Amino acid sequence: MDARQLGHAGPLVAPVGLGCGPMSFGSLTPARDAESVATIRAALDAGLALVDTGDFYGNGHNEWLIRQALRAGDRERMVISDKFGALRDPGGRFVGMEARPAYLKSALAYSLQRLGTDYIDIYRPARLDPAVPIEDTVGAIAEMVQAGWVRHIGLSEVGAETLRRAHAVHPIADLQIEYSLFSRGIERSILATCRELGIGITAYGVLAHGLLTGAYAGPGGGEFAHLPRFHGDNLNANLALVEGLRPLADARDITVAQLAVAWVLARGDEIVALVGASRPDRIADAIAAAGLTLTDDELAAMDEAVPADAVAGERYAAPQMATLDSER
Repeated sequence: MDARQLGHAGPLVAPVGLGCGPMSFGSLTPARDAESVATIRAALDAGLALVDTGDFYGNGHNEWLIRQALRAGDRERMVISDKFGALRDPGGRFVGMEARPAYLKSALAYSLQRLGTDYIDIYRPARLDPAVPIEDTVGAIAEMVQAGWVRHIGLSEVGAETLRRAHAVHPIADLQIEYSLFSRGIERSILATCRELGIGITAYGVLAHGLLTGAYAGPGGGEFAHLPRFHGDNLNANLALVEGLRPLADARDITVAQLAVAWVLARGDEIVALVGASRPDRIADAIAAAGLTLTDDELAAMDEAVPADAVAGERYAAPQMATLDSER
């Protein structure tokens, strides 16, 4: 796999990275933890250096998993992308966003301890804190860069204006944002701004939280089942769109999921796709998707099968959408 660079001076990584969040969703058991550790190791051994986590994934559990996965010599070849600031109560409910300088420095200290490392490669707020100027947040992370505890600064789900303000304080390596055939809001202005400023894109939700796998089995109790696109008529309409992709995938003897990942990677060389996996055998599928080159005709056919304005339902409920700076 050809490496892609996150930002002008950011790390070189494979076109796909491992999203570790799903490893800390739902019921956790020693057997499941062991499988998650094996998955992280399999990804690293296969050359997928970028490992994405957050201190609120399982209230620290996800960072602990990464620590368990690290073997002698692994830290030097792993690129850890970590998020902070999404506040949860003991029941797991989100209760706010916090990005004050004092808070983030404290959060970083705890993350370093849980990860068992003395630096984090890319550190970012999970969302914009409306009570704290982005300049203050980025300036505080820049102090941690100067001190050696952070290598690069990232952002998540912020808009073009915020990107410019942040980048003026310290170079931003990458923007983590949802991007898929089903979520193309980034194409309005954010993608162009990132390209202008030399900021990489780490795309999450590339499979639309399961809808674009081509194997979604219907409503359930998963982490994303509450999202509008999974409800009633919205779900039926969206699954019909997915079926329109199946002949294209079958023609290449690949899965719909691999086709969807390849579409995201085809949108630009500055884009890296995060693929959530909890089993080692899924790593080979991600690598195969990264090796696909779609033709112009295939890309046009995909856009025809899933027009940008045809997806039913917003990607989050209205209260959550109102908090996303990237949607303003």
